[in-house]
Amino acid sequence: MKSAERISLADLARQSGGVGGPFDPSAVQQALGGFATARISQDASPTLKDISECLFFSPGDGRIWLQDQRMVLLHTEALGSLRREMVDSLGLERVRGLFTRAGYVSGARDASLVRRQWPDAEPPAAAVAGTRLHALEGMVKVEVVEAAFDPERGSYEGEFLWHHSSEDDEHIAAYGIGGSPACWMQVGYATGYVSTLFGRLIVFREVECRSMGSAHCRVIGKSADLWEDVEDDMRYLNAREFVDTAAYDRAAPRPAPMASPEPHPSDAMVGASSAFNAACHHLSRVARTTATVLFTGESGVGKEKFAQMLHRISPRQKAPFVAVNCAAIPETLIETELFGVERGAYTGASQSRPGRFERASGGTLFLDEIGSLSFVAQGKLLRALQEGEVERVGGSRAVQVDVRVVAATNEDLREAVRAGRFREDLFFRLNVFPIHLPPLRDRRDDIPLLMNHFLQHYRHKHQCQAKGFTQAAVRALLSYEFPGNIRELQNLVERAVILAEDIDLIDTHHLFMGGELPPSGGLTLAVHGALGRLTAQADALPEAGAPQRAPTATPPRASGASTSAPLALDQAERELIRDALARCAGNYSAAARLLKISRAKLAYRARRHQL
Repeated sequence: MKSAERISLADLARQSGGVGGPFDPSAVQQALGGFATARISQDASPTLKDISECLFFSPGDGRIWLQDQRMVLLHTEALGSLRREMVDSLGLERVRGLFTRAGYVSGARDASLVRRQWPDAEPPAAAVAGTRLHALEGMVKVEVVEAAFDPERGSYEGEFLWHHSSEDDEHIAAYGIGGSPACWMQVGYATGYVSTLFGRLIVFREVECRSMGSAHCRVIGKSADLWEDVEDDMRYLNAREFVDTAAYDRAAPRPAPMASPEPHPSDAMVGASSAFNAACHHLSRVARTTATVLFTGESGVGKEKFAQMLHRISPRQKAPFVAVNCAAIPETLIETELFGVERGAYTGASQSRPGRFERASGGTLFLDEIGSLSFVAQGKLLRALQEGEVERVGGSRAVQVDVRVVAATNEDLREAVRAGRFREDLFFRLNVFPIHLPPLRDRRDDIPLLMNHFLQHYRHKHQCQAKGFTQAAVRALLSYEFPGNIRELQNLVERAVILAEDIDLIDTHHLFMGGELPPSGGLTLAVHGALGRLTAQADALPEAGAPQRAPTATPPRASGASTSAPLALDQAERELIRDALARCAGNYSAAARLLKISRAKLAYRARRHQL
């Protein structure tokens, strides 16, 4: 089927004479004077033209694209009707949380687009791109009053005015002027966008709103540690009350008469992405029952953490929680470990002892890596689950146990059943309420929150004073694939906290020194043969029918570049360095600034290429 023609908003703008208003670099520079960066020029990326060219319409097949993200045009009256019905059914506080979290995800997606599309954009230009995207998507017109980001301390403060808020229009139409702000989704958007952009939690709060009778909406954004009562804002960002607000970055706690140890990071539930919130909703629903729960997902996604939280919010919370790693127990001992042993059952059994089932009676038994059990062990486990009783090794009587079984696996058990490695009857006994935990690469919205959580924990644990992350480190972590998931992110941050000097920010060389393959840009030929740089993370391929865009090439331009065949990486690097030195008349410092690398690195690579 022939793909329908797509028309970019920029093409429409050229035909109609403009869109979205002029880009005034002097006004932006004045408002963002607090940013520690170079002056924003008229052509600083991303410009309004750059952003508008990311929006595509496909009238023939009913789809709209913002780069590789599908978008929807929705009547504000329809959204207002949905909002009104939800408020009437669920209550204002719950619906405010739902809309705030939806806005957070939208803002985080737009920030990821800006980072991926313009990886070298300066902080002010990237920040302004968020205001332009917010307006382009029809939500609100943003006026920057002031904004300042200190990369040394990692602190952010900003003030903005919102005009023509679509949320206010519908809220006022439904409820009139009230006593509380109503731009819930837009506050969530700002929090998600700026937090993802700068790699640390930055919370926005609406202090004036048209829904409260003000002429316009006034919004204040600050780093979480600059707000004294950030918990008030975080309760709308957290889907459930058991998501730990103490995990978020904030100022040092006030002295208390009795010092208590900080909880281990596995005790905290940290996240705000839609995937994380969905798992929390499922956890809350099943916690009040006695149903068997099966957690699935890759290694390191936090299956045991979710199992512990399931026990903690269940009616069995005061009874024992017993965890068993099935992969760590030899097959010959699995029956003894699970069901116990009577004295004299075999040589060396000098006393009777209960198994894990008996020890967990009245509480929760967590069976991790359940897919590693042998077929014989699976049969014995199935009988215990069916009968609700166990018999110790060497014993002659059955022991009744009241245990809620929670299992976890990183293996596809349905495939294991088809391959004959796992009993089908045991699978259906365990698969009563499955909860899938997605890998960290599929919930990147949570990475800034997790970074801050682990940074604060390990600063306290190791008595280090690392101040935060550099922009390069933030870009690297947001682009990294995390094969080890949250466990790997935790290890990377702990290592970096130890390595970084107290007065330094954490940089990429602090993070990736254990054999990991950090995201790195490659060199390629652009459409017209110019030597350019690909983004740190390859652009995600859009689904079938999505607009195809060539990588954006950046200068300098290589001399003699050919489009007939791909260029080897070493050759491309050599040509790039040679061209930069030629353009700077052999000045290594100027060429290094042009290439955005250090002078020492340029000198080393020039020597290696014998330039």
